[in-house]
Amino acid sequence: MEKTPRVIVEPPDSRGLRAVSVGGTKVGSAWSPSGLRKVLRELGCPESIDLEDRRVIVWREAGSEIWPDRAWRRRTATAFMMAGLILSMVLLTVVGTPDAMGALTFAQRMTGFLFILSGAVQGLAALAALDYEGKRQFKYSGAVVLVGALIALITESIFLFTWLQEREPTFYFPAYLLLFAWSLWALWRLFQGHVWRAIPHPKRFATGVALSGLLASVNFAYSAVYQPTSAPFYVTLTAKFGPPHTDPIRPFIHVPLTFQVENTGKVPAYILVDKYLVYGRSAEYSNEDEGLRDWKKALEGGYDAELHVTESGSKTISAGQFTGPGYWLHPGEGHVKEKVIQIPRSVEYDLLEATLAVVAMRMDRGKIDLLQLQRAHPSWQKKEGRFYCAKCSDMLIHEGKVRHNNNIINVTRRPRYVTVLWYGNQEKFGYEYAISSYKFNPRKRPDVGEIAREEDRYGVESRSTSTKVSVAALMASL
Repeated sequence: MEKTPRVIVEPPDSRGLRAVSVGGTKVGSAWSPSGLRKVLRELGCPESIDLEDRRVIVWREAGSEIWPDRAWRRRTATAFMMAGLILSMVLLTVVGTPDAMGALTFAQRMTGFLFILSGAVQGLAALAALDYEGKRQFKYSGAVVLVGALIALITESIFLFTWLQEREPTFYFPAYLLLFAWSLWALWRLFQGHVWRAIPHPKRFATGVALSGLLASVNFAYSAVYQPTSAPFYVTLTAKFGPPHTDPIRPFIHVPLTFQVENTGKVPAYILVDKYLVYGRSAEYSNEDEGLRDWKKALEGGYDAELHVTESGSKTISAGQFTGPGYWLHPGEGHVKEKVIQIPRSVEYDLLEATLAVVAMRMDRGKIDLLQLQRAHPSWQKKEGRFYCAKCSDMLIHEGKVRHNNNIINVTRRPRYVTVLWYGNQEKFGYEYAISSYKFNPRKRPDVGEIAREEDRYGVESRSTSTKVSVAALMASL
């Protein structure tokens, strides 16, 4: 027994853990007598050693009966600390991965990678929490857990701030609300344990964390707002009539017509809607110069007020889609469509007018499920399910899910959908479109205010152009 080293058991710390040392060197720690026996076995002591033998064991300030550890409480706190860090890791990875792998701009990809990196730190912090809430064998485990808790507080604050702008119910809301409350609890627990004492330079550490949080917030604002807005976005349209040709067999004149849509800006663009119309215009003339006197009637009828024209009317000759919803244009890319308009030689029109209208969305703001959007759903067919509408006028419905290119927007909002409605008859051919949180429902209209907000958020713009040609000039050129 004289050869057995003299073991000193220190008094319990604030958590109930008692350090064990030999010859002034710490050799372990224990929560309970069984834990102490395990340390003694590692030192070569027999299994049956008497813990009350003062020749072998010296108890400092508290005897062998003092073990204030509450195992169930400690294990619950450990599990709660690790669960919060793991949940935060999963959430940050889920939020960051789509942007890191699929965002169009460099800033948005960097934001995604920053979230993934923060998730990796959370995973490391979860492992460190196992040591920090345990025997603290690693000096800086508390500092790592502190970094994890601060990351959770900063990121969940960003999520909550973004969510509060519109306060929409979303699947992710309970997660980041719970994690925000968890981060406050974790920081309170860490500060109660004076975790900063193990950090070599606590002031520099705090400054670094604060700057990292500021950088993350600025990067989010830049990638979500400034960068997409600052890049020019232009879609240029042209429409042009060509020289006419006489049909050698039938009493018709063939008038070539060319439409072109070109992306002349620096941002790729989705084309949500494109429509062309060709009108034949006829007018009633007056030698009394009465046209401008009835300018109100002209404006109500949708034609120009002219001095020698008292009334003007138009009739749709040709109408259709340029290509249909769901195609896109990269910067410098364009599409051309050539048509031939057929009009009778004895036509009574004075002018031919062609118009081309396009609604485009910036691709650096969002990503559309094009396979969904390009599919047309006739409202008159029962097999179309929720798109079927017996009471509606005949129309084609296009719908596709759209996600913002900053995934923080997606996880703090309801899903968004692009909806395009096409309708037409002998008198009118037109369309309606919307980006909103509502799937197509003929009995419910989306909120007008929401549509306006989403158009601004996704950078939706409308463009149109028109051209006119004199029928008399066409006839004269034959």
